Amino acid sequence: MDKSSPIAVFDSGMGGLTVLSEIIALMPHENTIYYADSGRCPYGGRPAGQVRRFVAEAVERFIDRGAKIIVIACNTASVAAIDYLRATYPVPFVAMEPAVKPAVLSTHTGTVGVVATEATVNGAALARLRRTWSQADVIAIAGKGLVEIVEGDRETNDESYALVERYVAELLGRGADKIVLGCTHYPFLRRQFERAADGAAEVIDPAPAVARRVRSLLESAGMLNDSPLEGSRTFESSGGDGYDRRLEAKLKEYMNAR
Repeated sequence: MDKSSPIAVFDSGMGGLTVLSEIIALMPHENTIYYADSGRCPYGGRPAGQVRRFVAEAVERFIDRGAKIIVIACNTASVAAIDYLRATYPVPFVAMEPAVKPAVLSTHTGTVGVVATEATVNGAALARLRRTWSQADVIAIAGKGLVEIVEGDRETNDESYALVERYVAELLGRGADKIVLGCTHYPFLRRQFERAADGAAEVIDPAPAVARRVRSLLESAGMLNDSPLEGSRTFESSGGDGYDRRLEAKLKEYMNAR
């Protein structure tokens, strides 16, 4: 492992591309590997033990490829596996958790909304965040169907807006003035969330903070790539039917729309 070793990013599907985009924007000279377990996506309704096993398989794949840091760019996978991963493997990890802290610190109504997968809504990480930031009421709802919309490239159809509008209306109706996107797939629908909120609530994406954390850890370890060249991008998946090419195309589309 050296400075040119890759940053590895994992998700069950396309959602982690929203995190990868921020990593590339902040550290364009870093080499990256993105792996999607698309053959078993979505993870949201799966048992935690099963998700942990799936994630460990991906991590071992990354370690074999010489990854210098591994980003678990999936809230569901982070909830299920991050403690196990950190106790088992000698590589630094960055995990996802809902951005409750900045939402609570900036709320004016005292109510913060979180939209996430069912596993994240019912998981220990969100429960801990609620206890830590108990000065605000943190309302969490499961965004059922949103991962499937993104995986199916259906973000711009009427179905996606209607579903997002329903979730946003529930949170606004309960007084939320901050809406945290608690799944890495959901920033693909950020415009729909902002349209539905219509200025009544700020939509918060944790991906930029995750990228900054990756940079901070690499910088502290003296492992930032000092090459002047743009980094290489590798895309892999457990699914067939050209999913790897879809990942690359989806990332370019997302970054061009930033």
